[in-house]
Amino acid sequence: METKILTATETDQGLRADVYISRALDISRSYGGSLIKGGKVTVGDKAVKANYKVAAGDKFAVVVEAATAFSVEPENIPLDIVYEDRHIIVINKARGMVVHPAAGNPDGTLVNALLYHCGKELSGINGVIRPGIVHRLDKDTSGIMVAAKTDMAHKALAEQIKAHSARRTYKALVHGNIVEAKGRIEAPIGRHPKDRIKMAVNLKDGREAVTHFTVLERYGDYTLIECRLETGRTHQIRVHMAYIGHPVVNDPLYGHTRDNFPIIGQVLHSCTLDLAHPVTGVPLHFEAPVPDDFAGAVARAEP
Repeated sequence: METKILTATETDQGLRADVYISRALDISRSYGGSLIKGGKVTVGDKAVKANYKVAAGDKFAVVVEAATAFSVEPENIPLDIVYEDRHIIVINKARGMVVHPAAGNPDGTLVNALLYHCGKELSGINGVIRPGIVHRLDKDTSGIMVAAKTDMAHKALAEQIKAHSARRTYKALVHGNIVEAKGRIEAPIGRHPKDRIKMAVNLKDGREAVTHFTVLERYGDYTLIECRLETGRTHQIRVHMAYIGHPVVNDPLYGHTRDNFPIIGQVLHSCTLDLAHPVTGVPLHFEAPVPDDFAGAVARAEP
C-alpha cells in the first residue's frame, strides 16, 4: 500500500470528493467511492464522505495499492495495425475499446493488446498502466492513434503534440445544417461548473482549445464535417461542437437524448495523423477509413 497526497486547485472547487479522487487518480468513480467508504481518504486527518465538497487547497491523503502491485497482463486481442517499426506503432483503434486499464476497466484494453503484440518493446514513461501511450482516444471514438516503443520516441512524439506540429483530423456527423463552409472554434475547455463528470467551455478556469472544421456534406438536419485539432483537450470536438449548437450525433454526454442511430457512442472517427518520425524526422502520413457503423450512421442521416 502507498499514500498519495493530492492538492485540489481552483478548477476542482465544488467537486464531490468521489468525483475528484476518481479524476485525480484516473480511476473509476465507483472505485474512488469504495476508497472513501473504506476510510482511506482523509483531509486534515479526518475521513471524508463521498459527497464532501472539495475546496481549493484541500490536501487529500489517499491510501491505495502500490502501482507496482497493479499487474497489466498481455492479451491476444486483434489489432488493426496501420504502421510499425522499431520506434512506433500506429493503430486504427476500434470503437468500444478503452485505451488503458483502470479500476473499472482492468483488462480488454488497447494496452493489454499492445503488450501481447509488442512484448516489452513499449515506452515506460507513463508507467505500468499506460506503457507506450502518448495520446488517447475516447472509448467510443474510433480511428488512428500512435504509441511509442521507446522512451526516445515517446518524448519526441509528446513534443510534437505539445507544439501542435502533429496534425490530427477527425470526421464527425453533427446535428443541424452548418451554413458556413468552414469555421474556427476558439473556446477554453475545463470542468463543467454543474455536472463535474463532463467537460465544458469554461471561460474562467478552462485551458486553451482550438478546433477547425470544414463541411464535407449537408443532409438537411445533419452535417458531415472534418475537424482539425490545434490542441488536444478532453472531449474537445464533442464539447466545441455542442457549444456552437451542433452536437455530435449519438453523443451520450453532450448530444441529444433521443438520437436513434445504428451505432454505439458518438459518430466521431480519427481519420488522419501527420507527424515527423520521432527518430528519422521523415514526414509520415496515416489514414484510417471510417468504419461500417460510422458509414451506417451517415446513411441514416441522408434525406
